[in-house]
Amino acid sequence: MVPPVAVSPLIKTARWSALLLGVFYGKQRFDYLKPIAEEERKIEEAEKKAREEQERIQKQLSEGKCSVCSI
Repeated sequence: MVPPVAVSPLIKTARWSALLLGVFYGKQRFDYLKPIAEEERKIEEAEKKAREEQERIQKQLSEGKCSVCSI
């Protein structure tokens, strides 16, 4: 087995710098995208409620029931 080779301090510094910059960039990007995703979730939830209401009304109409008039 070959003994490990000493890595240059320049290479070590470059690797650690790249790692730290990547973590910093990821945090910045996450903070930027989080509110956008929350807004999209709220819109999707509202659309889902409206879609479920339409399906409920359609089902009542197909069964011949009227929710407005109690006939």
